[in-house]
Amino acid sequence: MGRANRRGRLINGILVLDKPLGVSSNGALQQCKRLFFAAKAGHTGSLDPLATGVLPLCFGEATKFSQFLLDANKSYTSTFVLGRRSTTDDADGEITSVADATVLNEADVLAALMSFQGEQQQVPPMYSALKHNGERLYKMARRGEEVERASRVIRVDDIALLAFRVDKARQLIEIDVRLAVSKGTYIRSIASNLGDKLAVGGFVAVLRRIQSGPFLEAQAVDFERLERLKSADDFTALDELLLPMDSALGHIPSVVLDQSSGFYLQRGQAVQVPDAPLNGKVRLLMDTGDFIGIGEIDDNGCVAPKRLVVS
Repeated sequence: MGRANRRGRLINGILVLDKPLGVSSNGALQQCKRLFFAAKAGHTGSLDPLATGVLPLCFGEATKFSQFLLDANKSYTSTFVLGRRSTTDDADGEITSVADATVLNEADVLAALMSFQGEQQQVPPMYSALKHNGERLYKMARRGEEVERASRVIRVDDIALLAFRVDKARQLIEIDVRLAVSKGTYIRSIASNLGDKLAVGGFVAVLRRIQSGPFLEAQAVDFERLERLKSADDFTALDELLLPMDSALGHIPSVVLDQSSGFYLQRGQAVQVPDAPLNGKVRLLMDTGDFIGIGEIDDNGCVAPKRLVVS
């Protein structure tokens, strides 16, 4: 069990949480921090309260490497409703327009959906956690305010149409989709833009993240399991759910340091390491297998420390 101080236990690692419906990412983080009685924790990018699924949480020293998960690609499954527009581009908003989507056939919808594959410009929605002059956009949107948002480059690597359902009574269509996207991509905006392209409107009814970087839905742990372990005061079992700090960094090449090199590098000095890459970031491992941080190859071909774990 991790050491404790007045602020909580000093534990390090990554929990892959299955975030439930209706809870904000920060709310989920605070709840997990309480369950683990952790001194320090941070999440790796917001999931809407409407969204469920994979939310990696970093504890202790792992928070130093959360940026690599913020920058990671993500995958989602979602249900889009076509034939309605929503103020928030999802089911939490007010419906602002209604159109008969049943005039569309599956081929029409599939062709429009596939047009979103690849690199493109996307304007972030007003109902988002982005900031304008220091204030969250969603707070401004709740007051009825709208500001101009700069578009940004996003990428949709893969799209699949999983199901197509026609609701004649309500004159709408529901489609289930799977998308693999780059960081910063708003699935709600894709649903809304698809509805605009089809001239009927659209929004997200269901959204689930099934992958974040290297972490998969199958690895995710739900609150019920965490609560059971906490109720039993089984902190050993809770801690066993934490993945190693460098489990998010498998895409970065590793270098292995002997005890002498590790000693000097941990004191801020660049060191020579045989067979190190010629440039870029490297994952720092001691010859014992212990992860000690991230380094970077300097102009002299040496490994210089960039972000180190404090033991």
